Amino acid sequence: MRARRFLESAHTMTRPTAIARIDAHQHYWDPARGDYGWLTPALAELYRPFGPADLAPLRARCGVARTVLVQAAPTVDETWYLLDLARHDDSIAGVVGWVPLDDPLAPELIAELAREPKLRAVRPMLQDLPDDDWIATADTARAVEALIAHDLAFDALIFARHARALETFLERHRALRVVIDHGAKPPIREGAEGAPGFDAWSHAIARLAHFPQVYCKVSGLATEAAPDWSDATLSPWIEHLLASFGAQRLMWGSDWPVLNLNGDYERWYASAERLFAHLGERERAAVFGGNAAAFYRI
Repeated sequence: MRARRFLESAHTMTRPTAIARIDAHQHYWDPARGDYGWLTPALAELYRPFGPADLAPLRARCGVARTVLVQAAPTVDETWYLLDLARHDDSIAGVVGWVPLDDPLAPELIAELAREPKLRAVRPMLQDLPDDDWIATADTARAVEALIAHDLAFDALIFARHARALETFLERHRALRVVIDHGAKPPIREGAEGAPGFDAWSHAIARLAHFPQVYCKVSGLATEAAPDWSDATLSPWIEHLLASFGAQRLMWGSDWPVLNLNGDYERWYASAERLFAHLGERERAAVFGGNAAAFYRI
């Protein structure tokens, strides 16, 4: 029944452009909290607090009304921190948190977090785990059942090398809504068609797109490119994502402030608008807000 409702909702995702623009992937953090293992002073551009007041003027200049706030630390404490921010800021439409999915108490924790009205999904940060096959082999069944029961989704932070394991997971959990973060972080710096990295990535994307419950974020691409990236640099990768998922299963996100390592909010937003300009009005509205609203139940 849940799977049918989800598939039926897919037909409503290309709505008229009255849908507000939504940034489907951004972060807030405070390094002083101490649980961002990857965030060190060496990342000088990022090593400071980022909060709603920092993003507000950038959103305003791009016409982005609301955002999906995504976890950046593998701790439950950070999830509560993000949910607290969301309680006090209407621009945060939903939160993607973190839970230890293989913990025997995960279902109870998910039930507790699900009482927060803005929790929309969880993300296990698969790219950072030492075992690329963890999502296929870990005992997460009870946690996933809890996600489905509470109508929560799953963000998959992966590289192409994780695709086979994720396929196994997707086969088991057809009723779980899943979105691939950052287009599976393609190796844009290696070059596009004909490059081994492009071929491996494009085949992985095509396989994952066969699962109707899987969506994909057009986010994080600038970070994976060389510093002099342009529309032409990103175009082959976005074209493949569009060919694989269609406009009905793609959602634009900024990945701000990580984006600041190799670009800025307005530059990436303007580039994405140009790269999707050939689509119809309804399709653009879906990519820039409608799909995120439907997927995350915003």
